[in-house]
Amino acid sequence: MREQLAGGSLFQQGVALVGALLVLSAYAALQTGRLDRESRTFGALNFFGSALLTWIAVLDGRWGFILLEGAWAVISAPGMLRRRRHP
Repeated sequence: MREQLAGGSLFQQGVALVGALLVLSAYAALQTGRLDRESRTFGALNFFGSALLTWIAVLDGRWGFILLEGAWAVISAPGMLRRRRHP
């Protein structure tokens, strides 16, 4: 099997796919009502997914994606870390 694929190594492609699946699964769960936007799980899926995608963008030197995914990770972090308030 070829070690290099267009846009990075096989390992990097795998990491990028995992990151994308984490972000997309958070969005799908939100849209279907399986997760609340205030839940730590929603924040964690977004944070870790975007952090992985940021890392891959840094390795590849993709400044637009570094900005997008880095901001997504920073914005997602408080939702993952905050305590949920009970009414």
